[in-house]
Amino acid sequence: MVMGLCLLVYSLGQRALCQSLKRGSQTIQNQLGKPTATPTLRWVFQCFMSINLLTFASLKQISNLSEQRCWILLFFGVPCRKYYLLC
Repeated sequence: MVMGLCLLVYSLGQRALCQSLKRGSQTIQNQLGKPTATPTLRWVFQCFMSINLLTFASLKQISNLSEQRCWILLFFGVPCRKYYLLC
């Protein structure tokens, strides 16, 4: 039952991303560097694996947040952008 729930959440996330890209007639790069409007959520998760939160003297900063990753974050909701300190 837990596996089914996880697959449902994954599927809904991927669907929301694809709909957001389609709505804006935009694309992001796939693993081969080619533009795609239907990326897998697994690929997007892999893109964000090397991002870290640095805290120094109560100052928070995100490291390794490239332009490509910021572009991808535009297609997610405001809570996701807040998580990466972009709002």
